[in-house]
Amino acid sequence: MEEEGGGGAAGSIALHDFSGQLGEQRVHFHAMRLRDSLFLWVGAAPALASLAVAMCSPRDSIPVAASLLGDPSDTASSCLAQRLASKTKKQIFVSYNLQNTDSNFTLLIENRIKEEMTAFPDKF
Repeated sequence: MEEEGGGGAAGSIALHDFSGQLGEQRVHFHAMRLRDSLFLWVGAAPALASLAVAMCSPRDSIPVAASLLGDPSDTASSCLAQRLASKTKKQIFVSYNLQNTDSNFTLLIENRIKEEMTAFPDKF
C-alpha cells in the first residue's frame, strides 16, 4: 500500500509499505516520510515494542541516538536509526519489533531498506 498526502508536495507526508523474505522470516516495513524526518517500523506482527530516534550532529561524525520506548538495553532500534540517519542526514525514528537481533540479520534488514530507498527515493 502506498499513499501520498497533500498532492505530492515536497513537504507532505508520504507513506510506503513493503516487505521481504529475509532468511526464513517474512519481515514487514512501514515508512512514513515527514517534512524533515522519517519514521520506520520494522516487524513481523503488529506491535510497537521499541522506538528510538537518531539525528546527525554538527559536533560529531556519528549520529546521536536515544531510546524512547522499550528496553534501553535492546539497541537494535537505535543502531538502525543511527545508520539510517548517517545515510540520509535526516532525523530518523525506528521501531524494530523482531526477536532476531543477530548482526547478520540486522544487516539483511538494513540492506532491504536501502534497496527500497534506491527504488523509491521520493518515499524516504
